[in-house]
Amino acid sequence: MEILNNKYVFSGEVDALQLTEKYGCPLYVYDTAIIARQYKRLTDAFNVDKLKINYACKALTNINVLKYIKSLGAGLDTVSIQEVKLGLMAGFATEDIIYTPNCVSLEEIKEALDLGVRINIDNLSILEQFGNQFSDKPVCIRINPHILAGGNSKISTGHIDSKFGISFHQVPHIRRIVEATGMKVTGLHMHTGSDILDSEVFIQGADVLLSIAEEFPHLEDIDFGSGFKVDYKNDGIETDVEDLGIRISDRFNEFCAAYGRELTLMFEPGKFLVSEAGTFLAKVNVIKQTTSTVFAGIDSGLNHLIRPMLYDSYHRIENISKTEGRKRIYTIVGYICETDTFGINRKLNEVLEGDILAFHNAGAYCFMMASNYNSRYRPAEVLIHEGKDYLIRNRETMEDILKNQVEQDIF
Repeated sequence: MEILNNKYVFSGEVDALQLTEKYGCPLYVYDTAIIARQYKRLTDAFNVDKLKINYACKALTNINVLKYIKSLGAGLDTVSIQEVKLGLMAGFATEDIIYTPNCVSLEEIKEALDLGVRINIDNLSILEQFGNQFSDKPVCIRINPHILAGGNSKISTGHIDSKFGISFHQVPHIRRIVEATGMKVTGLHMHTGSDILDSEVFIQGADVLLSIAEEFPHLEDIDFGSGFKVDYKNDGIETDVEDLGIRISDRFNEFCAAYGRELTLMFEPGKFLVSEAGTFLAKVNVIKQTTSTVFAGIDSGLNHLIRPMLYDSYHRIENISKTEGRKRIYTIVGYICETDTFGINRKLNEVLEGDILAFHNAGAYCFMMASNYNSRYRPAEVLIHEGKDYLIRNRETMEDILKNQVEQDIF
């Protein structure tokens, strides 16, 4: 979003304030031009013969977003059977969907297998059961490289005590299961966490994974996961994917030459593709002055955007009702009966009741974590594409709150 002719606009000069007048507040808005830009950055960064970008759709699964990302040429990384089904509904081919669950039953894995998607297994127990029953089916294996990475302990997934993946120290056990069952391992995978700034973390993980890959002769691809840090504060602090692309490509090409054939290099970005594409718009209900703080209370809360409360994440906030004016300091809070603070001591153009605040980097893990806490409705979603706005999710109503409840005449 940028300022043009004294107003905030999305790509194609779509007026942000007019969207709130048309669709109401609070409102999630996603801009496909940003998704396309981010996807191109990744595909341009890596110099390998075979590259596949699989969108980690847990970040945002609106089916219109899935269809658009498919149109760019991406595959899909899924973590639940429901995400698999959404991917198929969006038109992804079965061979372009990878299912990487954690702590699910073998029954759910069987259901995914029946749907024809690729299976990625991350624990020895399920791997052995899968091999005993489906030895004729190709499988990927998720490795835990024992690398502590990520911007928050809750999104660090590759350390020694993580529930994710099979420890690289257990590779001999993996090999025994593979040999005993006759299963065919066609892919190796890792994911160390989110918000990783240092390219060296990816290189360390790559070295671990590629050393393990030498022991599996039937590989078709190697997936280095994702976790690229995006620019939250508009200060340029983000993963240098161009530098990473050079370093990973060189290392991967060397491995393929030694392995004897070209494999597919895979990544599974979620936040990197959609975070900056998303903006959350909310209206200021009240300005409240206490002895030391000026609160701007909005028509939303942790029920719509929980990341600042859950992860202490930072979202840049702007008053888009005013493109200029006197700056004042505000603490932005929500209307939920909990402490739901979005930002403390933020400098904004002077805020009045009725003004619209924009929360940036709201495309990933924002609407997806929304709830009906306090029996509040979840917001609408709008897609900006080629200069036009499209409603892609209706705002909820009281009927949505009640539709799955079963009222019994017993009292």
